[in-house]
Amino acid sequence: MAGTGAAWEARYWCRNCSIVIAEKANINRSGAVAMGLSAINTYLGMKCRENTPEDFVKYVKTDLMGVVRDDLVYDVARHVDSTVHLFDEWGLPIWRNEKTGCYVREGRWQVMINGESYKAIVAEAAQKAATEVLNRVMVTHLLLDPSGHRVAGAVGFNVRDGTFYVFRSKAVIVAAGGGSHIYRPRSTDEGRGRTWYPQWSSGSAYGLLIEAGAVMTMMEARFTVPRYKDGYGPVGAWQLLLKARQTNALGQDSFELHRDEIRKLYNGRGGYADAVPTPTNLRVLASLMELRAGRGPIYMHTEKVLTPENEEVGWEDFLDMTISQALVWAGQNIDPTKQPSEILPSEPYAMGSHATENGAWASGPSDISPAKIDGPEDRGHQYNWGYNRMSTIDGLFVAGDACGASPHKFSSGSFTEGRIAAKSAVKYLMDHSDSPPSLDKEQVDRLRARIYEPMERFQGGRGLITAGTVAPNMMWYRQGLSRLQKLMDEYAAGWGSWYTTNEELLSRGLELLLYLKEDYGKYIVAEDYHQLLRSWELWHRILTAEAIIRHMLYRKETRWPGYYTRSDYPALDDDNWRVFVNSRYDARSGEWSLWTVPVVDLVR
Repeated sequence: MAGTGAAWEARYWCRNCSIVIAEKANINRSGAVAMGLSAINTYLGMKCRENTPEDFVKYVKTDLMGVVRDDLVYDVARHVDSTVHLFDEWGLPIWRNEKTGCYVREGRWQVMINGESYKAIVAEAAQKAATEVLNRVMVTHLLLDPSGHRVAGAVGFNVRDGTFYVFRSKAVIVAAGGGSHIYRPRSTDEGRGRTWYPQWSSGSAYGLLIEAGAVMTMMEARFTVPRYKDGYGPVGAWQLLLKARQTNALGQDSFELHRDEIRKLYNGRGGYADAVPTPTNLRVLASLMELRAGRGPIYMHTEKVLTPENEEVGWEDFLDMTISQALVWAGQNIDPTKQPSEILPSEPYAMGSHATENGAWASGPSDISPAKIDGPEDRGHQYNWGYNRMSTIDGLFVAGDACGASPHKFSSGSFTEGRIAAKSAVKYLMDHSDSPPSLDKEQVDRLRARIYEPMERFQGGRGLITAGTVAPNMMWYRQGLSRLQKLMDEYAAGWGSWYTTNEELLSRGLELLLYLKEDYGKYIVAEDYHQLLRSWELWHRILTAEAIIRHMLYRKETRWPGYYTRSDYPALDDDNWRVFVNSRYDARSGEWSLWTVPVVDLVR
């Protein structure tokens, strides 16, 4: 969504630019809304006087327990309605109140759509705007000019025929997906690999930026979501539109049972336990507390709200975007008009566009962002350095999952942030039109050899394969992925450890992760181009996982209980840790540096 928004907006501001989209899948059905959606999650309704950008910033900041970039969130909020109006013009069926002319609300920030073709409609606009769309091309690495401080392009390969691509560019916008399958999914056997956030979202938004040396932020804020069990069907429309209640097995409200305990540990300066709506992570926490107390399952009482008048709405919610949930109902003989359905927190995900904020540290808009805050002058400690949504690397812009500290922009907000980044990228390349970046041929040759090394290694060692994937000195992507998911689940607060960790567990997990990282470089193999694709997805996941663990180790508190708990620091600590945690990775030395940046409240 962010990438399509970027292409459309870039063409508006630069009629003669060469705009190239590199898409790992096919742009018509790629990304988190590939299957469709039943609602647009971010719409203020300013023309109907429903909300203001200030209202949205307050909501987002409360939901993220007080730590967000007000400037970035406000910037999305003031532009997002225009994006939704574009979708309306392009033919997306948005529910409308015939009397008022306003859109039909699911909740305060969401509007209902018939969105099974949502991505295809939006992608059409991007394809008309782009000079070229290269489907089935995975970008594996960003290119820097010889100075190491400016982006020069990217490299990748066609996942079907292996063609090697070199992109030389005056500006690059990273709008790839966040990270699923970093943690062990709950689904097994015939449901193996089934997740809520798309399986093909391999953390490339982070892996590309981390390896290039961009400053990252809030990578510790990976999150979990309450979803219908096994099918991962979203719960938003059921709670907000249909007003379905979620209870424990005894019919009790989980949050009310634990409000006093939650208030004692996590209220903070923002009064989060008493906020309306309750922050997402605290709702998840209450469900976990009930499950651990032995009062599960957690139920969504569909049978209380699916009257004959709205039964179609309930089924359509899933058929628009999560067909597998409707299949689970059918396969398990669940009649949602007669019985409730189980709700369960998902495995953790890394993403920057939903109810969390992983991603790159980016420059904010000059008219809002603080020009200077206390601390070092370098970009990794400041809010603004000239070009909106530019990372700490010159010419490298970020949007959607790739932009950190800017949550709650799925999906219209991601498209909007893509537009914001593109407008700035066009200004950047026009300002620097007389000084294009130089390409380091040695760097390109080195990366080309590295990209295809897993296939070369397989060909060289295939004679030693005992059977299938049993071989000395070889590791297939599936084996590496299993190692990654196991260690992240057990040591870095996955569902198997009740989303709980501590310094000793994290340190041991990091040790095991570094062994995996080393083994990847020595032993990863690929038999064909599909396996090569999976191998590079695994690499991006490994880099993302390392950032997550290092950030979790650095933050000495529990800021987002429900997403994860530090058992050695079990409470929220506003006095010391209401800050951003930032990091930078040096790919040549393998060293990481981490530090904090103050939260500046622009909206109170």
